[in-house]
Amino acid sequence: MIAFIHLARLLCLLATVVVAGLGGVPVVAAAPASAPSTAAPLSPEMRVIDVDERRGRTIDQDLQFLDHKGNPRRISEFLDGRRPVLVTLNYYRCRVVCAVQLNGLADALEELDWTPGDDNFRVLTLSIDPNETPVDAAQRRDTILTGLGRGDDVDWQFLTGDPVSIRAFASQLGVGYAYDAEQDQYAHPAVAMFLTPDGRIAQYIYGLTFDPRDLKLALLEAGEGKIGSPMEKLLMSCFMYDPSVGRYGPWAFGIMRIGAVITFFVLGLAILILRRRERPAKSANPSSTTSSRPNDDAEAIS
Repeated sequence: MIAFIHLARLLCLLATVVVAGLGGVPVVAAAPASAPSTAAPLSPEMRVIDVDERRGRTIDQDLQFLDHKGNPRRISEFLDGRRPVLVTLNYYRCRVVCAVQLNGLADALEELDWTPGDDNFRVLTLSIDPNETPVDAAQRRDTILTGLGRGDDVDWQFLTGDPVSIRAFASQLGVGYAYDAEQDQYAHPAVAMFLTPDGRIAQYIYGLTFDPRDLKLALLEAGEGKIGSPMEKLLMSCFMYDPSVGRYGPWAFGIMRIGAVITFFVLGLAILILRRRERPAKSANPSSTTSSRPNDDAEAIS
């Protein structure tokens, strides 16, 4: 019993320390004030490079693209009503930003215990350059899957398409991009988007690199309870999406709630064990009392 009481106290103390240390939300350093810029103003094309988050909107599932083998594929083919889809917009001949982002995504996915194409999720990357071909997609796919280290049988689709379909898909996701003719490259935001199994936009995660925890939490959220173990779903209740940084951070109330559940469980178990130990003692006392009564009666008669 003493061991259980000590364990309960330890869990309560641990929950208190965790909540106090985390403070409920991630701490983000403020950017220093910048000096007045003398650079030339942005061109109208560059002003569209932004993300207009459209959570809850449904993607047009009839949009058609080509996969890395040259086969026509509709968006509806990647939405099976059971698994969420992780989406990125890049282009394959880009050696800087896109390469860093795709490699960073592969590195984060490598640390997950899930694999694209298993029972939990799928991944889709679309080139925003209409001049790229399935050959370009296949080459980039081979490079990324080699870094992922899960073999070639991975459901990470690399697509290409025509200008109208690409622009329509990006617009529905709320992603703006532009072609810089002077540099012969595309400028676009670094963001990963998450679709629900039926094609609605669920979440946005920003950055050139990704935290595996953020990816899993976003997929769990997009999965709407259809994927993940009970323990993973419980873990999700300890974190909350912070729109100011586009990532997940610890949620104090969720952590306190989990700590309370654990504490009540331990205390309830301790009480149950105590009651079971008390029952044999109570049942033994009446028998000893009953057995002594005949002797007392005999002494009274004599």
